[in-house]
Amino acid sequence: MHIKICGITSERDAHAAVTAGADAVGFVFFPDSPRFVTPLQALTIARCLPSLVARVGVFVNLPPTKIAAVRSQVGLTAVQLHGDESPAAAHAVPNPVIKAFRGAVGLDKIHQYQTAGYLLDADAGSRFGGTGRLADDSTATALANDPRFMLAGGLSPDNVADQIRRYRPSAVDVSTGVETAPGQKCPQKMQAFVAAVRSAEGGAHAWPLAA
Repeated sequence: MHIKICGITSERDAHAAVTAGADAVGFVFFPDSPRFVTPLQALTIARCLPSLVARVGVFVNLPPTKIAAVRSQVGLTAVQLHGDESPAAAHAVPNPVIKAFRGAVGLDKIHQYQTAGYLLDADAGSRFGGTGRLADDSTATALANDPRFMLAGGLSPDNVADQIRRYRPSAVDVSTGVETAPGQKCPQKMQAFVAAVRSAEGGAHAWPLAA
């Protein structure tokens, strides 16, 4: 079971995430997010990370050429597309790519995207994640045991173990559930989150970001 802590905005929080046991950290390059960082800020934070910790850039409806430029500048390990990107747009971004889906989504739509990972998030209405709501049960159930399935949406130290046992994803992704305020991570919550994941994990899937 792999763990991504998203919405990292400072070196302090990055260090705390790594110390807690995160396998990946996420940088949000969406200006409307309270967790937004510039490529230069992300580069500064990324330089302090151990080489084995994945650096994931989260983008919303940005052209592939601009994503590629940020990816190169920051040295990202992977790209997460969290908007309304088409399969063609996802294909235009070099792998590994994670495509995020919000709310109830059919497998026929999900499988149009030939990406390394499928991240299921909650229905955020006009927002693009970070709501603290749980992901859709029917979609999570349909994706259970898919080695590309990554679960997000309302996860916290209190519920992540139950969510893992129920849906058996390859990875979990948390942001709001380990914060004291938007964009400010709590070291104790991150440690509790990782401990809860480790208590629940079963058979291991391949890490999608290694694709």
